[in-house]
Amino acid sequence: MKFNNIQHVFFDLDHTLWDFDKNSALTFDVIFKEEKLSLEVQDFLNTYIPINIDYWAKYRNNLISKETLRVGRLRDSFVALDVKVSDTTIDILSNRYIQVLPDFNHLLQDTKETLEYLKPNYKLHIITNGFEEIQHHKMQNSQIADFFDTITTSEEAGVKKPHSQIFEKALRKSNAKPENSIMIGDSYEADIEGAKNAGLEAIYFDYYDKREKVQVPQIQKLKELRMYL
Repeated sequence: MKFNNIQHVFFDLDHTLWDFDKNSALTFDVIFKEEKLSLEVQDFLNTYIPINIDYWAKYRNNLISKETLRVGRLRDSFVALDVKVSDTTIDILSNRYIQVLPDFNHLLQDTKETLEYLKPNYKLHIITNGFEEIQHHKMQNSQIADFFDTITTSEEAGVKKPHSQIFEKALRKSNAKPENSIMIGDSYEADIEGAKNAGLEAIYFDYYDKREKVQVPQIQKLKELRMYL
């Protein structure tokens, strides 16, 4: 099945192109050592990752602020692990995490090859709920920024995916029409349902290999986009 009328391809960034899990783990390793925390990063991540996912869901639905997300996910993780960390140290860690994270630039498998394959035939764009101050740095440092014509962040749009307004903002910026556009991302709620509700086509990147039944084409590897584009 090929999408024959597509001119604009919109990507999510984290967990879709940029290897968030790997880069995040490396960041925690650095900042824990800076603060002399004797805590195994993998043990921390086993607790932190589900807590972080829950915080991001609340942030996406405007139930908590950006600052609550940044600090709360760390505080709750340390409490769950019964590791005593002062509020001052948590504040330092939350700030250093944002500063250090873009310094790591690992991409998911096939990212550059896929972008090189798509670039001659499509206009490429990013729509991301990630923090404005680091998403551009991530793309520059990982050397993929030049593939994209536009980058639309949730902070710029004033709303987060899946809200249709962020997709409408991205379409305006790129001079694209929804019927000629497709969204690719790892969050079924934010990326896929959001895009479909805004009139775009969508392909679900099943990053965690859940292989659930979904209403749109599904891929487990980025190179599989060649079946559709």
